[in-house]
Amino acid sequence: MQDALIIGCDIYRDIYNGGIMMLIRGVRVIDPLSGMDRTADIETENGVIRGIRTAVHREDEIRGNYEHVIDGAGLIAAPGLIDVHSHFRDPGQTEKETLASGAAAAARGGYTTVICMANTVPPVDSPGVISDILERAENLPIRLLQTSTVTEKMKGKTVVDMELMARYGAAGFTDDGRPITDPGVITEAMRKASRLGMVISLHEEDPEYVVNPGVNAGNTSLKLGLEGADRAAEEIMVERDCLIAKETGARIDIQHVSSAGSVELIRLAKKGGADVWCEATPHHFSMTEEIVTAKGTMAKMNPPLRTEADRLAIIKGLQDGTIEIIATDHAPHTREEKERPFAEAPSGIIGLETSLALGITNLVKPRHLDMMQLLRKLTCNPAEMYGLDAGVLTEGAPADIVLFDPDERWTVSCEDFASKSCNSPFIGCSLLGRVKYTICRGSIVYEDGHR
Repeated sequence: MQDALIIGCDIYRDIYNGGIMMLIRGVRVIDPLSGMDRTADIETENGVIRGIRTAVHREDEIRGNYEHVIDGAGLIAAPGLIDVHSHFRDPGQTEKETLASGAAAAARGGYTTVICMANTVPPVDSPGVISDILERAENLPIRLLQTSTVTEKMKGKTVVDMELMARYGAAGFTDDGRPITDPGVITEAMRKASRLGMVISLHEEDPEYVVNPGVNAGNTSLKLGLEGADRAAEEIMVERDCLIAKETGARIDIQHVSSAGSVELIRLAKKGGADVWCEATPHHFSMTEEIVTAKGTMAKMNPPLRTEADRLAIIKGLQDGTIEIIATDHAPHTREEKERPFAEAPSGIIGLETSLALGITNLVKPRHLDMMQLLRKLTCNPAEMYGLDAGVLTEGAPADIVLFDPDERWTVSCEDFASKSCNSPFIGCSLLGRVKYTICRGSIVYEDGHR
């Protein structure tokens, strides 16, 4: 399944290289950065957007002038989606995902830029590892950026040479998957990152408050005979790191926020002037801990799904701007790993291919957010946090575009995934919003229905 999709991307790269002239006709164009929302024609050439014209092209204008024409009727065109939190497991765990399969999953989900976490095997804490990844990423159909670890070997004791890793292409720094519990280490790291003007992304779970990871300490964990992960594990570290960020002037990203208390702490830190950004995942705004009894290890993740009050607080944070970014935390695992007993199975789910549809289904359709607000959290906001030349639809911008039908209903199935893994609690769910085309650097890298 995956190989067919990757081959398909290669075919498109040959036929529709970035130098072609492409026309997308009569599409609803939404650009969250400028606030544009209108029906128009989009022209691309040499990998950039040549123009966005309100006037509809006549047939005689099209013949011989464009090498590829897409009928955009009924579709929305938005900037290519940007994920600031993905795990491609390469190097070291390629039975779960590779750079190629992860890129194919991203393209299928409408993502044209993905920032990968540093917890590979070995971790990305040296020039050799990051150079290998970035060199291989040059041949991918999407844009892949790579973070460095914050600490050597992700042990939380010694800060890496951040300046060196930045010179070798690190997009930011994170020990994602492992919290940095030593306040002296994280203070040193924030000071160094602040001087470099780079982001530190933080997994906030104090292990002292986690007995069994992956399930909220509460009713559901008791049903499973487990003690679970208390919300205090997250909230204590969020409060600490927001205070240190304000003191050091560092830009930090609180990853995959899961509790109402954390949302309020981040809200207060922002009001106090700290440069704190925040991610919510689609699973944390779509599900609660009750689903764990039905889905088992497929709904096991760190931090865990919590209560309905927590889910609603996350949605409120998305509404008022406390949470600026929707990130997938795409975390592939094999079927064999997820079939282990709950306490022994790894935490994490895949998410690149369901993220946009979950946002439409569980945020836009219930009118928690409008489409412009949703797309802002998937495009220009993550671009702003990382300072990327991406996340915008305007003349002269990179031709990174997603075209999707917001009203098409589809059922999530393993057979539809380009990822090598299928560890999703959304299998069998009926969702609204389907990606029809993903265009990166002016090339079609995914087309719905193409194999």
